[in-house]
Amino acid sequence: MKNNMKKNNLIKWIVFALFLIVSATIFDSDFLSEKQKDLSYSSFIKSVEKDEVKNVLLATKSPKLMGATKEGKIFKTTAPNDSNMIEKLLKNNVEINVASDSDSIGWLASIIHWIPMLLLVGLIIYASRQMQSGRGGAGGALGIGKAKTKMFQPKKINITFKDVAGIDEAKQELEEVIDFLKAPQKFQRLGGKIPRGVLLVGDPGNGKTLLAKAIAGEASVPFFSISGSDFVEVFVGVGASRVRDMFENAKKHAPCIVFIDEIDAIGKRRDGSARNGGNDEREQTLNQLLVEMDGFEESQGVIILAATNRSDVLDPALLRPGRFDRRIVVQYPDMCGREKILNVHIKNVPVAPDVDLKTVARGTPGFSGAELANLVNEAALFAARSNKLSVTMKDFEIAKDKVMMGTARKSMSMTEEEKKFTAYHEAGHALVALLVPKSDPIHKVTIVPHGSALGMVVRLPEKDKISVSKSELLSNIKVAMGGRVAEEIAFGDSNITTGASSDIKQATNIAKQMIINWGMSEKLGFRSFYDSNGYYFDAGDQVSQKMAETIDSEINDIISTSYKVVKDLIAEHQDKLEKIATKLIEMETLTGRDVQKIFNNEEIDSVIEFADPAKEFALGGLPNNIDEQND
Repeated sequence: MKNNMKKNNLIKWIVFALFLIVSATIFDSDFLSEKQKDLSYSSFIKSVEKDEVKNVLLATKSPKLMGATKEGKIFKTTAPNDSNMIEKLLKNNVEINVASDSDSIGWLASIIHWIPMLLLVGLIIYASRQMQSGRGGAGGALGIGKAKTKMFQPKKINITFKDVAGIDEAKQELEEVIDFLKAPQKFQRLGGKIPRGVLLVGDPGNGKTLLAKAIAGEASVPFFSISGSDFVEVFVGVGASRVRDMFENAKKHAPCIVFIDEIDAIGKRRDGSARNGGNDEREQTLNQLLVEMDGFEESQGVIILAATNRSDVLDPALLRPGRFDRRIVVQYPDMCGREKILNVHIKNVPVAPDVDLKTVARGTPGFSGAELANLVNEAALFAARSNKLSVTMKDFEIAKDKVMMGTARKSMSMTEEEKKFTAYHEAGHALVALLVPKSDPIHKVTIVPHGSALGMVVRLPEKDKISVSKSELLSNIKVAMGGRVAEEIAFGDSNITTGASSDIKQATNIAKQMIINWGMSEKLGFRSFYDSNGYYFDAGDQVSQKMAETIDSEINDIISTSYKVVKDLIAEHQDKLEKIATKLIEMETLTGRDVQKIFNNEEIDSVIEFADPAKEFALGGLPNNIDEQND
């Protein structure tokens, strides 16, 4: 296939070079005028006598002759029966050449004259043939209609199910696809039909592409890979041509697997809505994909795998039985799955004896496979910077902080006043997290800038969560408010800062979702205010003005009530707020256990050391439970 690509590229360059030569030749007036100048015989003799002629070509049986001047200009003339011409030529040192064929001079001149036109005609014929072949999927003019698929032969696919972990349910559903590719007669004997298309649905980083490659590796069949965006071009019809070309190639290499990544780029619902944005090229490409999938015969052994993280926007015709009739959800891994994924990624990483992958897995709920791979890589990089021979548990802890919070900006200089405001802000978050019910445990509190935040409180769940209760949502709103309320109580209303911007967005968004999406309002009841496409109903659309005002009132009620509760809590425990903030100014970073000890009036160590890194790491890791103060 690589040789074919090189050959096609060579042809393109040759055609381009010929086009340039033809264009330059046609528009070069010297070629047809000055360089093939017709001279009278008398002018020719004068040029000879002036020693301007370099050479001539004579015909034995024709009066025609051709020559060149010393300046390089070509001329032709007709000589009479002049017996003195040869003597004059020799006298002026003109080189004389004789052609044996009487028509050679005229033939040569004709060829020179018609070469540009012949090249142009040949170029036009070649381009037209390429365009005609493009209609059948063979590539179009200069290959524009050729599919940009990457083909991997079985010998080059070294990924199997051993390299995929944490998604056991998805692997089980795909086992019969592999069995069909290995032994199709097993299913055909009983009249069974394998699904023509398998749609992998899941959030980014959960291993959809890796799973597709593993299927090809297990079945030992060719694997074609292409992205949905590779089909769409500015020219209408190109995408459809590429779809035809892709399916023709797949049929030639059957049994095989064709993997289309991000299929939502061409498979969006054709509803004519302005929200989705109509696109003739995309719709033609989708129509061609639907037609080609209908044209498949089960005996051909071609299976289409597609991946997307937006299955809700796909066209229903694409999902009906007979096309992508099997949908496999690739979810975030659970704790056992995360441990298996970590085991895959540390195969080539030397780890210290204190590393407990089960503890690391328990401390990273909500992490995707890609995030876990990044965690292992960052831990290895930190260990290498410290010239260690192996990766320790503390390296994993530092790497987790970087993945969740961003790189620490220790070089950033903060004034004492800014440091004090930040300490009280983060102390407010931490204090409320200790006081409200069902709040996730505090993992770390820091006023060291990370990313765009001046400080943050990281709260991590003790185990994986499938759903969140109303009381937990209200607790998250109150914890988000703790920073601003602490500023008000410690420094007064007139001295509050802009550091609570992300906290305000977080609290407002939770309250809004509780009302319009999760049915947690007594006034509005068991009702959602989203349409089928996931858009919120605006006033005047399908929600009346009165209903919109009620929604706003309910959201505001949650916010205002929670704010009052937080204000009362911090005012009641203001002494604890002072202690936590003072210790933060002194130490800059506190663990969850440190905050709990300060709240209980216990002494803490002056230097933070993770005496039991495994226990410290076990506090978990959901990055969306971060209460931060922005720059």
